[in-house]
Amino acid sequence: MASTTRLRLVPCFLGILLNALIGVMCEAELSFTLEPSDIIAVQEQPLMLHCQVDGIPPITTQWRHNGLLLTQDQHHTTFSNGTLLIRHFQKTKSDGSSDEGDYECMAQNSFGLVLSRKARIQAATMADFHVQPESVHAEESGVARFQCQIHGLPEPVISWEKDSRLVETKDERYTLLPTGVLQITGVREEDSGKFCCVAHNSAGVKYSAEADLVVSVSKSSVYKEPMILVGPENLTLTVHQTAILECVATGYPRPIVSWSRLDGRPIGVEGIQVLGTGNLMISDVGVQHSGVYVCAANKPGTRVRRTAQGHLVVQAPAEFVQPPQSIARPVGTTAIFTCQAQGEPEPQLTWLKNGQILEPGGHVKLRNNNSTLTIDGISQEDEAIYQCIAENSAGSTQASARLTVLWANGLPGEPTRVQAEALSPTTIQVSWMEPNQNTQDIIGYVVHIRRTSDPLEMEYEEAVSKLTVQQVIRDLEPSTSYTFYVKAYTSHGASKPSDTVTVRTHGEVPGPPSLYTKVVNASIVQATWEPSSKMGQYQGFRLYYRRAHTPLFTGPITFSRNITQYNITHLDPTLVYEIKLLAYNQHGDGNATMRFISLREALEKSVLDSPCDCEKDQQSKTSTTGIIIGIHIGVTCIIFCVLFLVFSYRGRLMMCKTPQATPQSGHSVVLESSSSSQRASGLNGSARRNMEVNGSTTGKKVVDSNELERLFTQPGTHGTCISDSYILNDTQLSTIPLDEFAMERDTETQFHEPPAMEVVQQDQGQSCMKAN
Repeated sequence: MASTTRLRLVPCFLGILLNALIGVMCEAELSFTLEPSDIIAVQEQPLMLHCQVDGIPPITTQWRHNGLLLTQDQHHTTFSNGTLLIRHFQKTKSDGSSDEGDYECMAQNSFGLVLSRKARIQAATMADFHVQPESVHAEESGVARFQCQIHGLPEPVISWEKDSRLVETKDERYTLLPTGVLQITGVREEDSGKFCCVAHNSAGVKYSAEADLVVSVSKSSVYKEPMILVGPENLTLTVHQTAILECVATGYPRPIVSWSRLDGRPIGVEGIQVLGTGNLMISDVGVQHSGVYVCAANKPGTRVRRTAQGHLVVQAPAEFVQPPQSIARPVGTTAIFTCQAQGEPEPQLTWLKNGQILEPGGHVKLRNNNSTLTIDGISQEDEAIYQCIAENSAGSTQASARLTVLWANGLPGEPTRVQAEALSPTTIQVSWMEPNQNTQDIIGYVVHIRRTSDPLEMEYEEAVSKLTVQQVIRDLEPSTSYTFYVKAYTSHGASKPSDTVTVRTHGEVPGPPSLYTKVVNASIVQATWEPSSKMGQYQGFRLYYRRAHTPLFTGPITFSRNITQYNITHLDPTLVYEIKLLAYNQHGDGNATMRFISLREALEKSVLDSPCDCEKDQQSKTSTTGIIIGIHIGVTCIIFCVLFLVFSYRGRLMMCKTPQATPQSGHSVVLESSSSSQRASGLNGSARRNMEVNGSTTGKKVVDSNELERLFTQPGTHGTCISDSYILNDTQLSTIPLDEFAMERDTETQFHEPPAMEVVQQDQGQSCMKAN
């Protein structure tokens, strides 16, 4: 089994197999182990800039100041370890020159020359205050704020004095911000006095003008809307600095100050601190802290608020993600260097050759925003140290790599009979034969691999032991064309590349699709599917189905790639079915997805889960309820009518009882066929059921047929039906007021049993009462 190590972009790549070659390539590199840093120097004080270089001696070290070679004199000395000493730093010399500026360390040996990063040297200074503190009038329990600003290098440290005494920040009411702001919250009478700003750095100390604080009587009981006196300013900082976002708010009651980001992202807690009553301090800022910060002053217990915002921009100096690596290439081949850097803002890349800016042209090409340097058909003149310089407004950095040009004398010949064979969708086996000459010193082979469609700089390599002449290349992409060539390596360098060979990996069958089933009715199942995106391309689908536990499937039913649904019909609802679906392409069928489905269970479930027609049910229920209520009402009315007629008829019979003698003149019975509701109600009461006739209860009397005939017939109509004008219908019978009857009280008459009555229905709808 061959040992394998995958290497990209041609670094010192053969590991243990190529130790001797690594010695040739890597030990000859000339690189910096320590580069000069930016310094703020003190006037008339000594200054030392450090520079350390690693490489094959002899190495000479020199310094450049603002691009010009710095000569050794009584003011400048370079030590053997590369350190530069400036004995008396001067911002301005007698001849008008200055020690300020950019310094670069330049190192050179027999293989080339390299330049260090630029170190900026500035003189410590202290300017005058450009913002002086101003007097403040504040109310008791209010807020007072003083501010001063001054420029200096390094950044001056600000402190405050009150009445010529240092202000103690132990009192929590006093907040001193590094920006030169003094805040006093909950102001008291004893805070009155004269305040002065003091700035100091390595260049000296300066005092500002004095400002008075006058405290007046508080009117805190008067409601005041929340108001932001000072909001956060826009800041541009470099990583690892400290950001101070100020927010001073007033109002009564005292508003609550809170912070948020405008983009909605959390501010976090690490390195975050609140100073005073609402100032936000972010220590050790990073690029992730960039954004718009919003200060809000809220009235307690309400939604009344005032806001202010400031933009924080955090810059990061350039740093390498992938520095260039030294390489060795035979004459006439291609050398590729890659350099990738990151920073905020995005750094610009520049290439140097032996300390001089490299201009592209001819066989030298720069691609991908200068991140790739390609040198075609290399020759002895191209052997040099190449540097990648990454620079932005926050800083710069550099990395170097050497190109070694190998000569063919004594090197092995190129490997022969290179072949490649695809073994699977992700593997290809590459084989070759030994070179025809100088094989005794071979220490290993390197297989160069590249997707045929990729540029040359995307090539990568796998190192192989000299004991084998074949290698299986793995982790390739299916249905992709790859190009290979092989080199033989000795301790003196590499052979010429072999002939290239191109082969395509096998295609891959599709992955199993996602299958979903749905019962449409008792004999139809709907199958829906989605293709898999994890494996090869698909051309279409094949669907099979069968009754469970039977050996043969029905199918295949073949679909094109744009069909994703099919209804399986004529199924038996009492059985369980198995459905199988697979995707296929030109390389064959993929794995299938299986589903079992019971039409009975699914159908029952679909019935149970089907939504009800609530509106229809409600209408039906309402209709049925109405019918039932109507029947009840109708039956009730019929019962009441029957009872009413029975009682009315009985009462009439009792009232019509009179003595068999002819009634006295002046004593007559008056019938009023009134239909008014007032009189109709006379017979509806239970009190009317027992009526007194001639001083006795009539309910026990019998009615003589002659009396009935006398009561209900008019003269001349005896023995005939009642005329139309005197026909008493049910309504008339029910509305005869009992009080209208005049009864004889003098004589008590014995009633005889009345003959049976018969109602004869007439053709005209009239009724006659006859005695049997």
